[in-house]
Amino acid sequence: MATETEENYIKAIFKITEKNQGTANTNAVAQHLNTSPASVTDMLKRLSEKEYFHYEKYKGVYLTTKGIKLATNLVRKHRLWEVFLVDKLKFQWDEVHDIAEQLEHVDSDELITRLDTFLGNPKYDPHGDPIPNADGKFTLRSQTSLMNLQKGETGIVVGVRNHDTPFLQYLNKICVNLGTKISVVNNIDFDHSKEVSIDDENRVILSQKACVNIYVKKTND
Repeated sequence: MATETEENYIKAIFKITEKNQGTANTNAVAQHLNTSPASVTDMLKRLSEKEYFHYEKYKGVYLTTKGIKLATNLVRKHRLWEVFLVDKLKFQWDEVHDIAEQLEHVDSDELITRLDTFLGNPKYDPHGDPIPNADGKFTLRSQTSLMNLQKGETGIVVGVRNHDTPFLQYLNKICVNLGTKISVVNNIDFDHSKEVSIDDENRVILSQKACVNIYVKKTND
């Protein structure tokens, strides 16, 4: 059985390899976990002995089936807890990540099964990320970055790429959340920002950085 620290490393490797569609090197893991490369090297050696991942020289590490199963289960628990915290305890979406980071380590499959049922088997968490089911399968959907919408096009916000508290609080301030309708009024060539209409009411200027981190599903409006 993995310790809480080991679980954090395994989930970090999972997220890095998922993003890069390949392997995770020592520096990437160290940066993700805000620790030193030396500490990562020691931990990777320990996890390798427990057969959670394989190592390829000059490339990095990738999770074994055992490692993927553990990481996916951690992601499932984390995202279900976020749904519970937002939907049932009325936390804001910018408040739940750190709490869910602690709750994801509770080792009870029965608790998570009941939690999933209690919440109505949600497919996505409060940030729009897919929640794997008990078999580790994710529900995928058609989505694109707001940056890809052209003048006159409209999308419904379905997720965010950046989960950092300042970014989520900024979205709260301009009334952007999951389900918000955003129409591109104008593209600003100077800095690649966009003038947008939010729910056919407020107009704001969104920076390129903000647009890249907002996922939308295009509509026919």
